[in-house]
Amino acid sequence: MKPDSSFYCTAGADNPMHAPRYCGIPTFMRTPFITDPSKLDIALVGVPYDGAVEARSGTRQGPRQIRDMSSMMRAIHHVTKINPYELCRVADMGDVPFSRIFDVEASHADITTFYDLLHETGISPISAGGDHSITLPILRAVAKNRPVGLIHIDAHTDCCDEEMNSRYSHGTPFRRACEEGLIDPKRMIQIGIRGAANSDECWEFGVREGIRIVFMEEFARLGIEKTVEEARRVVGNGPTYITFDVDGLDPAFTPGTGTPEIGGLTSFEAQSLIRGFRGLHLVGADVVEVAPPFDPSGSTALVAATIMYEILCILAESRVLREDSRS
Repeated sequence: MKPDSSFYCTAGADNPMHAPRYCGIPTFMRTPFITDPSKLDIALVGVPYDGAVEARSGTRQGPRQIRDMSSMMRAIHHVTKINPYELCRVADMGDVPFSRIFDVEASHADITTFYDLLHETGISPISAGGDHSITLPILRAVAKNRPVGLIHIDAHTDCCDEEMNSRYSHGTPFRRACEEGLIDPKRMIQIGIRGAANSDECWEFGVREGIRIVFMEEFARLGIEKTVEEARRVVGNGPTYITFDVDGLDPAFTPGTGTPEIGGLTSFEAQSLIRGFRGLHLVGADVVEVAPPFDPSGSTALVAATIMYEILCILAESRVLREDSRS
């Protein structure tokens, strides 16, 4: 359903996009705060959870700072000219509520319960984490009916079997997702992988399962255009989810994260990758691992907010293209 003009209060000074950036209660992209899923096409959701981190915590505070920095976003994309708010009904649905925050599996169940409601009403979610473990319970809802392809931008594969004797840490979600049949590993690509490890199991799992891993060195050789071509080849025309860890960027751009790795993507390369996925069959996305305590300036959160906006543009267009093809 295309949004009507009243959905964003577009009349003059009442338009939140025209208000001073420092005014009002912060929501993602200055969208309305709406909890009724029947009124939405795309939900912007916060997942303030970092109970599955083994090193530097703080990503539980990510959604709040990303909301604040997302007030810098505007409506019309300067390259594609997409205005996602003219294509779809977009709003901030708030944060996932947690009942047992110190229990990882119970907290993951809370996340899945929240996203089940969105999935049942046909909403496409774009989420702000939180640590990377949150993608697994989100996929349990989004990929409930069929496995999805995955575009994964990150410094790490997050395909370990266990971390600190836990099978549900932020370093294990994609091994679990493959095991649970939520991801088709033959339609999964990981971009920007780098950094030493104490075991090669996380890389070997991908090779064994047929996951396409683009290490940072290969990305540097291929460049943006060829990497985008490879990603599009891998995921094909089927339903695809994008998961974006801010440590995929070099810490010069995103210092506020729990596991920084030097030698990563630039912010422009990250934006260009997302734009290259325009036209894919997208069903949702997340941006994770923003840890405000390690970047009080908010620049890491600004990167995350901007990547969320880039994804919002191509996801809104994807929904409209699919609706048009069915009509």
